[in-house]
Amino acid sequence: MTAREGTTNAIITLTTDFGLDDPYVAEMKGVMLRINARASFLDVSHNVRPQRLLQAVFITHSAWPWFPQGTVHIAVVDPGVGTDRRAVALVTPSGCFVGPDNGVLSSALPEDVRPTAEQGLTRIQMPAGYRAFAITNRRFMIEPVSDTFHGRDIFSPTAANLSLGAAPEELGEPMETLLAFPPLRAQLRPDGTIQAQVIHIDRFGNIVTDVRAEDLPDGPFTMELGERTIPGPVRTYAEAAGLAALVGGSGFLEVAFPNGNAAAAIGIDIGATGLLQSDR
Repeated sequence: MTAREGTTNAIITLTTDFGLDDPYVAEMKGVMLRINARASFLDVSHNVRPQRLLQAVFITHSAWPWFPQGTVHIAVVDPGVGTDRRAVALVTPSGCFVGPDNGVLSSALPEDVRPTAEQGLTRIQMPAGYRAFAITNRRFMIEPVSDTFHGRDIFSPTAANLSLGAAPEELGEPMETLLAFPPLRAQLRPDGTIQAQVIHIDRFGNIVTDVRAEDLPDGPFTMELGERTIPGPVRTYAEAAGLAALVGGSGFLEVAFPNGNAAAAIGIDIGATGLLQSDR
């Protein structure tokens, strides 16, 4: 494929678990520049933990709403690459989302149509105003397609062509369903406590949980996490004297350790669970 001039400097975002030590992200961008020489790339994150789909869902949930309408988004966390899982382009009122059909695009879907926590990762019907297409048209791929690198050979050329105005219908057949994760939301238990899960740890060591600000109890609370009891809430990182819980910019409850690393101090990682209860 040769580069074509787009009518605008189209924005394409990338979220992957590829890291930056290897050439993978550069290869993806090179492919896209060969197709759309005027594309502008924004890296959401390439530090998703390998195969951690829920972490990718949290990161994209936090980032994607801030981009202009019409942005093309790529998300590649793809443990099933090369299998019969489908490659998909999801067209929504806010933009186009390209990636594997494994739940990684969940944040692009309305929360009220996503599965319940009890259902888990489940196939859902496309809601009104949303369309999905299986990417099967070889014209939108780099040949030969690698069995291990669909990010470069399928998702990148698809995104670049969409950024130039290609009709999604050209990509392949419509899909009536898409795999989706439940909305990120901690379990509210009958006794009033909240069962929390760690969904992300940022570069400062702040522990991000799936507890949403609106679900917190009024007044002070404590969280049992690892073998530590953490008080909350504080309003800012500076108010904390040691480990403390507060609502971060994502709208989710975090555990922070100012001038330290909360995850290291507690000795936990993504996937750990904790229990939050009101002190009243």
